[in-house]
Amino acid sequence: MSKLIFFDTETTGNTEKDFLCQIAYKSGNENFTGLYKPPLKIPPEASAVHHITNKMVADKPSFKDSGDLPKIKKLFEDKGTIVVAHNAPFDLIMIKKEGIEPQKFICTLRVARYLDPEEKIERYNLQYLRYLLEIEVDATAHDALGDVLVLEQLFERLRKKLVENERLGDDEALEKMIEISGHPSLLHTFKFGKHNGKRIEEVMRTDKGYLEWLLEQKLNGDGIDEDWIYTLKHYLRK
Repeated sequence: MSKLIFFDTETTGNTEKDFLCQIAYKSGNENFTGLYKPPLKIPPEASAVHHITNKMVADKPSFKDSGDLPKIKKLFEDKGTIVVAHNAPFDLIMIKKEGIEPQKFICTLRVARYLDPEEKIERYNLQYLRYLLEIEVDATAHDALGDVLVLEQLFERLRKKLVENERLGDDEALEKMIEISGHPSLLHTFKFGKHNGKRIEEVMRTDKGYLEWLLEQKLNGDGIDEDWIYTLKHYLRK
């Protein structure tokens, strides 16, 4: 039987150059939260999101030196484990830097997009979905453990909807979630920039140069943009 581990990281930023400063997970009745001193200073814009300051981690060990790494690595990499995260590709990159590479994962963001083919949901970030779906959890937003508690409830909602929509058993739904999570999402609508609200196929016809420019920005940036790179290449047939 698969073991689900819901986890979240708080980091120095949202690019490939950043590092974790907090990790939290929940597995059954076990909760864990650890705070660490990252190799980079935590910039104020990151602290403004998760409220972790350089002063708070000044006397903390690095994750590698904390003693927590071997336990978490063994737990996350076990062949019976499925790790669950929201926008999992980002969190997986952060823990891969620390030497942790889970065999199976579920990304609740990609599953939420899959279950919304008409893109009726305005945004897919965790806290937006928390309030949209009226998930009642006593959890502080952008605190790693608080986000994990919301994540667990979101996961159950998504699995239930997948079971209902596609008439799957619970285990089949789990495998479907892994399958959906394993490849980038194909996006259909711009929700930012000068073409906000427009279908990407429409922009392809009227402003192909913008898509080419955006793809170049995504490819050359240090953000984690698998879904957008996949989408733009799809429409540009590259």
